[in-house]
Amino acid sequence: MDKFWVIASDVYKKNVKSVSFFIMLLVPFIIGGLAYAGGHFASRSSHIDKIGLISEQAGFAELVAQAENEDYQFVVLDSKEAAEKQMSEEKIDAFLVLQVTEETVKGELFSESSLGQATELTLQQILSSIQGSSRAEKLGLTPEQVVSLGQPAEFTKQKVNFDDNGNMVIGEDNSVVQYIISFGGTILLFVFIMTYAGIIAQEIASEKGTRIMEVILSSTRAQTHFYGKLFGILLVALTQMVVYAIAFAISYNWVKEMEVVQSFLANISLQAILGNFLVFTLIFVLLGIFIYAVLAALCGSLVNKAEDTSKVILPVTYLSLGGYMLGIMLGAMDPNNIVIRITSYIPFLSSYIMPIRLANETVGVGGALISVAILLVTTIALTVGCAKMYKSNVLVYNDNGIFATLKQSFRLMKSQN
Repeated sequence: MDKFWVIASDVYKKNVKSVSFFIMLLVPFIIGGLAYAGGHFASRSSHIDKIGLISEQAGFAELVAQAENEDYQFVVLDSKEAAEKQMSEEKIDAFLVLQVTEETVKGELFSESSLGQATELTLQQILSSIQGSSRAEKLGLTPEQVVSLGQPAEFTKQKVNFDDNGNMVIGEDNSVVQYIISFGGTILLFVFIMTYAGIIAQEIASEKGTRIMEVILSSTRAQTHFYGKLFGILLVALTQMVVYAIAFAISYNWVKEMEVVQSFLANISLQAILGNFLVFTLIFVLLGIFIYAVLAALCGSLVNKAEDTSKVILPVTYLSLGGYMLGIMLGAMDPNNIVIRITSYIPFLSSYIMPIRLANETVGVGGALISVAILLVTTIALTVGCAKMYKSNVLVYNDNGIFATLKQSFRLMKSQN
């Protein structure tokens, strides 16, 4: 155990004191600060687009110009030539040519650069509204009747459960907030896996490539070295998570005073969110980081040079990317899909999928416990198996490729047993 802690401590101190770890810690804060500053200055110095209106029908351009808002303003012009001249002199940002027939209203926008999808969609809605009013007038409909036809149907959603007597009880629906947390956990898991899988593979590959590994294994067991490296990297990951948790706790006292946050918290139950759902999400994130780190450590022991690390961890990258895309895309759109239900119990993928299902409440605590048990057993079995293979891999130097190295290490492992 003394040698185990020496190895783990050395890995931890070396990575925590590195410049790359400091930069990695700062990146989320820098991105968040830039996003906040950008939104703050954008709201104060928003540019108002000037759009010219041209129409052969008298009065129609003036009718459209009445629909101005804070993002743009209309300027009624006499001709297309006048609009082209003003846009070339940068007096207007774009011009809209309007054509009206008995049945349709058509608008053609001319601009040097995009005004943004929001503005373009708003212009289309204005023209559609005028076209609908014109057609309604021809059909003899009153403005009140037109408004009633366009009024959307009311739709609400209620979360329900049943008591011991089978009576339905209306409960609180926190699925939106839970989905946001699971979404953030999925992104966090993917980032941590990609980061620390590369770090632990690089750690092992660099020692093997410089032949220091032979000296290290002469004074300690290979399994001890494997577990020490793995535990040291996981401590680094845990340190990063703790720093983010402390930063969130400190910033929460300031953020909670914001009006948007207060209105958001008023509609949710923190007790429900901080209960089983958050506990299971953290468990899946931690086990997901661990199982991928074990696989990355095994991959790192297969190469002869540290330069080949990026190639050898491609299976880890693709496997993690597959789970990430499956959870983010299919899990969000259709959490009851048969693929989602099956993969939520498959190790390597369940860390991404099961939190999404828990957020959408398509699985209960029992299903989550089964998935955790499967993932935990698989992680332990994989860790023990990889530790045995590691003993052979780190001493095998084969220039014929990864598969040849793996085959040779298998033979060596069998001969040792």
